[in-house]
Amino acid sequence: MTKLSVNINKIATLRNARGGNNPDVLSVALHCEQFGAEGITVHPRPDERHIRYKDVTDLKPLLATELNIEGNPIPRYVDLVLQVQPTQVTLVPDADDQLTSNHGWDTLAHRNFLTDVVGRFKEAGIRTSIFVDADPRMVEGAKACGADRVELYTEPYAAGYESSAAEAIKPFVEAAQQARECRLGLNAGHDLSLHNLHFFHQQIPWVDEVSIGHALVCDALYLGLKETIALYKECLK
Repeated sequence: MTKLSVNINKIATLRNARGGNNPDVLSVALHCEQFGAEGITVHPRPDERHIRYKDVTDLKPLLATELNIEGNPIPRYVDLVLQVQPTQVTLVPDADDQLTSNHGWDTLAHRNFLTDVVGRFKEAGIRTSIFVDADPRMVEGAKACGADRVELYTEPYAAGYESSAAEAIKPFVEAAQQARECRLGLNAGHDLSLHNLHFFHQQIPWVDEVSIGHALVCDALYLGLKETIALYKECLK
């Protein structure tokens, strides 16, 4: 079964736009669980423009499902993860001022750094995933770094889906097959939506987890959160 982890960053963005605590990020996370999500994803950035570090520490004791903390493993982030002890940490090569993730790690060039970070998290008992482009070499590199999983950066698939879904999915199938051969768990995320998720899952049914935030929150504005989560889960059957 492929799990749906709801990224609640955009809920925090809406809250922060006006100050105060409306919408309540913690309450939304719990409702996502209630409506069927198997996990919650957060991606705290250094400027805390959406999810704040305090949100992360407040969330962990409340959740009944998996917590996935994404981010660039700068010292403050590493300290946060080791303090909170989430189910999963996903290493993403974001710059401090980056608007959104737009590439995966070069796991060959950064092997020593990633191996050290992965080792620290695994020693603490935290499942560790590395965010990579759909390149079998980067998947192999993640295995060499000691990762438990890779998360495929799926924006190029989403961008190419409309013109040719069959061509857009090809590199992702190759990377996913490499992950399976390496005995790595497989996650996917970025720009997956109700429009393109079902086909992605049909072609790569062994994906362990998809992390979806922006599109899901946008759909929820029209459909409601409960109905939206149900529709995304339907895509993963």
